[in-house]
Amino acid sequence: MIDKLPKISKLFFNNTKWLEKKQNSILSAAVIITLANIASSISGLVRERLLISSYFNTEATQKAYEAFQVAFQIPDMLFQLIILGALSAAFIPIFTKYKKNNEQEAFRVSNSVMNILLLFFFLASIVVFIFAEKITEYRTGGAFTPRQISLAANLTRIMLFSQFFFAISNFLTGILQSYQRFIIPSLAPVFYNLGILLGVFLFSSQFGIYAAGIGVIIGAFLHMIIQIPYVSRLGYRFNLTFNFNHPGVKELFKLIPLRVLTLSLTELQNLALGFFATSIGNLSFVVIKLALRLMAIPIRLFGVPISQASLPFLSQESSSHKKDRFKKLVLQSVNQIAFLAFPASVLLLILRIPIVRLIFGAHNFPWQKTLMTGKAVAIISLSVGAQAMVQLLIRAFHALKDTLTPFLIIATTVLSYLIFSWIFVFRLNSDVLGIAWATTIVAFIELALFLVFLERKVVNLFFEKTFILKQIKIITSSFLMAVFLYLPFK
Repeated sequence: MIDKLPKISKLFFNNTKWLEKKQNSILSAAVIITLANIASSISGLVRERLLISSYFNTEATQKAYEAFQVAFQIPDMLFQLIILGALSAAFIPIFTKYKKNNEQEAFRVSNSVMNILLLFFFLASIVVFIFAEKITEYRTGGAFTPRQISLAANLTRIMLFSQFFFAISNFLTGILQSYQRFIIPSLAPVFYNLGILLGVFLFSSQFGIYAAGIGVIIGAFLHMIIQIPYVSRLGYRFNLTFNFNHPGVKELFKLIPLRVLTLSLTELQNLALGFFATSIGNLSFVVIKLALRLMAIPIRLFGVPISQASLPFLSQESSSHKKDRFKKLVLQSVNQIAFLAFPASVLLLILRIPIVRLIFGAHNFPWQKTLMTGKAVAIISLSVGAQAMVQLLIRAFHALKDTLTPFLIIATTVLSYLIFSWIFVFRLNSDVLGIAWATTIVAFIELALFLVFLERKVVNLFFEKTFILKQIKIITSSFLMAVFLYLPFK
């Protein structure tokens, strides 16, 4: 039996070599990411269905489920600001630049950046852990009960641990994507969802809603561990180094502040969503989160894959003086996203009730909540195309190492969101649909600003006849699709 182990290991290694395959074009990388995102989305919906089935039995468990959803926000905010702020600012372009000349130097830069940011994350997590209940109390509305505040605070403390695994994992993802390896990073979210499913399935009867928090930790660990062998094969080795004076580290940290400020605005919008929804009550936060989760699927399938796959290629072409190749890549990617995202938004709009019922309609999910979620999906689905294209446009700015312009644009859109949401919720006394309308309006404002400012930076990009005609054709085709789908559906 022992003699057979090397053969088994060799057989396993040979059969998994496809996971390490390099993607040499945006389209091939985008296809890989899309397929993995389909698997991730399906596993995520199964996860949500299991959570609803497990925790929607009584009014008390429904409120516990809402507390679980609220608890996600603060740990995720820390991760977004401290870790993702660095990765999205310029990690891949800077790592790619050093990798061309010296791989080991690129790995040293990544180790220093990761260790420094993990230290900041650890210190911030201690503060959140201590003051979790007060933070939860101040950021939720009057309809959020004291019991829910206590539950959300405890779940926040539990889920802080998961973000450490996520932090390490996302650096590994950045390294793999710099080598144009997209398969494993795209599969990692599937293992994250499986971890949550495992936690709920194994521990729900003993720990109630806390089983979901344990599942988040398991999922984050799996998200990390699946990537380690493949990064190691590229030659990466972890070292506990803190080289603040390395030129690459300095270059990255110069770009981080603006990106962190930009992300802090986005996180402010997320926190505002929680505040406005918990001010309305009636599980409005659950309804809007489920609607946003459905809206995110076509963005993840069509906007994110092409955008993620484009970043390394756009980074390579951004140094060109004429930027002709850069323009071509941006236009090609935007058109591909629009071609796929607009029809997807139509399908979501017309088939909203069957989709909500099919995915979230567990036996204990009330029909009233199904209808309300469907209405919110209908409104938010109008913005799918806009939000999908923004995924690419913001990465185009990052490839050009411009973090100021995205900051100014997002500052404007977040301010608009706060104003519109406040008007709908507190002036017009709207229900959760008012928040959905605010989300859609702001998405189009954001898209318009990104198009205008990228056109100013890279002239003759969007405001040309060819691009405009293509967009008109796509929108017209999507409209006709909506009409001819709606009539037989009714």
